[in-house]
Amino acid sequence: MGNILFEQVTLEFPGMPRPAVNQITCEVKSGELVVILGPSGCGKTTLLKMVNRLYEPTSGRISIDGQDITRLPPTVLRRQIGYVIQQSGLFPHLTVAANVAVVPKLLKWPQAKIRARVEMLLDLVKLPPAEYRDRYPAQLSGGQQQRVGIARALAGDPAYLLMDEPFGAIDAITRNDLQAEILRLQRQLQKTILFVSHDVDEALRLGDRILVMNAGRIVQFDKPFNLLTQPADSFIQALLGTDDMVRQLGLLPVTTAMIKVPNQEQARDCPLIQAADNLRDALSLMLKTGTPALTVVQAGEPVGQLTLEHIRSRAAEANR
Repeated sequence: MGNILFEQVTLEFPGMPRPAVNQITCEVKSGELVVILGPSGCGKTTLLKMVNRLYEPTSGRISIDGQDITRLPPTVLRRQIGYVIQQSGLFPHLTVAANVAVVPKLLKWPQAKIRARVEMLLDLVKLPPAEYRDRYPAQLSGGQQQRVGIARALAGDPAYLLMDEPFGAIDAITRNDLQAEILRLQRQLQKTILFVSHDVDEALRLGDRILVMNAGRIVQFDKPFNLLTQPADSFIQALLGTDDMVRQLGLLPVTTAMIKVPNQEQARDCPLIQAADNLRDALSLMLKTGTPALTVVQAGEPVGQLTLEHIRSRAAEANR
């Protein structure tokens, strides 16, 4: 359940010299977060909007769970799909709670169920209900508005989530926090997510796979590390900066380079890094602290040790 299949999907706008989307064939697997990446005008947002029928393809077919979406009324289809846009799209005259409750009300859920769902989702996106439920969008920061937008998109418990550059207008610090929230929520909820971005680092951080587009076509559809180490062509190389070894380190967990802790007491004297962190984080911490080694911890217990030489060896191996 939860897969999206594109089969030879093309969309041509009248008067345009080429199709906005051209012969797209690919599958997004259930529970997968796929980032659609590419330069402005490449067709990424157009492709996204065809999934909930904001645009209809000129030819080809889009299916969800094996069902052609054109056989579903648009309103029925859209109630199965959460949608998050760049400016959150909240209704300014509705409270936070009322904004989140929009889809459950359309689905005619009982009032008690709606209230419980709103409370649960506000907790989930780290907006305590007692503090935020009765506020209006104008009383929230940009990052808080985006959190409400995510909660609203999840309110009807959709299997699919479409996110159109949701953090594009947010400052760098808040953007980083929201990216971490999406990763946390995805680990917990396992939705099928299509996420449009023009930011390479965001795509590499979030995507299980990345669909790279240019001029309406797929250039490469692969896992982030494969894109960096096995780019299909010079366009991918230029877009992703595939020669950037530090960027590659950001995709390698520290556990892939560490050695087992030889001495528990000695290990505790080193700065700590979490097992879930990556080698770029580790390198940054080493440079910041001037330490020759880090202790890798999991659930508060040392599980390994990492040195600059370990990082260098792992990077060389990955490059090969």
